[in-house]
Amino acid sequence: MITRSKRYKKAAEMVPAGKTFSLEEAAELVRKLPGTKFNQTVTLSFHMGVDPKKGDQMVRGTCPLPHGSGKSVRVAVFATGAAADAAKAAGAEVVGYEDVIAQVKEGKMDFDVAIATPAAMNEVRKLGKQLGPRGLMPNPRTGTVTDDVGGAVKAVKAGRVDFKLDKNGNIAATIGKVAFDVTSLAENGSALIDAIVRAKPASARGKYVQSITLAATMSPALRIDVSKYVKL
Repeated sequence: MITRSKRYKKAAEMVPAGKTFSLEEAAELVRKLPGTKFNQTVTLSFHMGVDPKKGDQMVRGTCPLPHGSGKSVRVAVFATGAAADAAKAAGAEVVGYEDVIAQVKEGKMDFDVAIATPAAMNEVRKLGKQLGPRGLMPNPRTGTVTDDVGGAVKAVKAGRVDFKLDKNGNIAATIGKVAFDVTSLAENGSALIDAIVRAKPASARGKYVQSITLAATMSPALRIDVSKYVKL
């Protein structure tokens, strides 16, 4: 049995039972709920009407957030020569090739996102055991395998989020912080919903997005009115 804090219980009492919200309404309420000592992350969670066991129904992609994520992101870039120079100029914290590969093999992964040039992937893809479990393997679909590493670093730093269907058919991604204003949270949320809708697999049938909820790190989830944002 989960024991909830007094703060959480008070927050739950402020959420009308059975109500569904627009993104603006949910963003306004989540900012009014009893807070914590830290700036909570706000996440949109989706339950999808696809089968995660079928490869042709995988849902994944990236979404640039109009107002950023509010999160400081450490970026590692596997590259050499001019590409490495461009990555450093764009603000990547870890840049290199053989030296960075060696560090990863030793378990040193002090970064949140990994980017690689196509040429570097010949060796980077061998780091599956290290990068895979942490969701750090560069992938062309998410824009993290590219010759334009400078542009990719800037996009990640600006607040781009990645999303991917999990084994239970769910997707969760950050859309900002509680300290963001209502408009910023709502517009970031709308951008994420649009990106997930655009990523609908051709083989998907029936109701694609089953449900959406918005929640801060330590606050109750608020149900979003799916029909406002997704054609059913």
